[in-house]
Amino acid sequence: MCVICGCGEAEVRIDGAAAHTDQVHEHVHADGSRHTHDHVHEHPHDHAHEPAAQHSHAPGIAPSRRVQIEQDILAKNKAYARANRQLLSGHGIFALNLVSSPGSGKTTLLCKTIERLHQQTVAVIEGDQQTSQDADRIRATGAQAVQINTGKGCHLDAHMVGHAMAQLQLAEKSLLMIENVGNLVCPAAFDLGEAHKVVILSVTEGEDKPIKYPDMFRAASLMLLNKIDLLPYLSYDVDAAIAYARRVNPGIKVIQLSATRGAGMDEWLAFLNEGIAQARAARQQTVADLQARIAQLEAQLQARAD
Repeated sequence: MCVICGCGEAEVRIDGAAAHTDQVHEHVHADGSRHTHDHVHEHPHDHAHEPAAQHSHAPGIAPSRRVQIEQDILAKNKAYARANRQLLSGHGIFALNLVSSPGSGKTTLLCKTIERLHQQTVAVIEGDQQTSQDADRIRATGAQAVQINTGKGCHLDAHMVGHAMAQLQLAEKSLLMIENVGNLVCPAAFDLGEAHKVVILSVTEGEDKPIKYPDMFRAASLMLLNKIDLLPYLSYDVDAAIAYARRVNPGIKVIQLSATRGAGMDEWLAFLNEGIAQARAARQQTVADLQARIAQLEAQLQARAD
């Protein structure tokens, strides 16, 4: 139970099946080998903690206790995220965590993106409190999708995503996109093992969302300003929205697009293709480094034998 934001793990389901929090979890390594281990939620307290996100609101719990609980939750999540990231990098997979408020157009954007990527292998993890409608929409494009239903939960965490990844047939050098639960608060604090958080802001929302929810925009590498085809019918200040985003995150990249009409999609696809290429190159470099190290060790053994 995440006492910080009030959501619980008991109702989590992955593709309709209960996702037990203490269960065997299989990991597949880059060389094809597999191992399983228990994901038991006992957590030692002999480690350093990172600063906690400032959104504690659990009534009836002392502030010091809330801080300790939140630190433990985030530290445990960080360990699962690290395992996810290692698995993804070992396979040369580029992973993104798509975050936004409800109704920003995440699922439509994903469907249109998959259609435009053509030969690129894509897998999707969908996060919603209930239903599998979004995963069904993704599967209709021909891409793999796994649905995580969080019940009362307001965000995905790295543990859920690790189990969902184990159900996908993740291809080498592919693209994994994770559509988080619609929420601009709690997902900001939870690393899933992704390369980047991508925050989607639609022009049907307020320009001031970035300063109302600064943690999310600070955590994101890219902001997609979606539904720009509606701008002629709205009194929306694009420059103000971008300025607010860069007030909290000066380095954030911004792409203006319309998923339905196609404006800006080429720039978005270029971002994806660059990330995919970088993930592949990093994997190739890791393999080359390992091969060089093996050759070095073999040479040392041969020298000792001689």
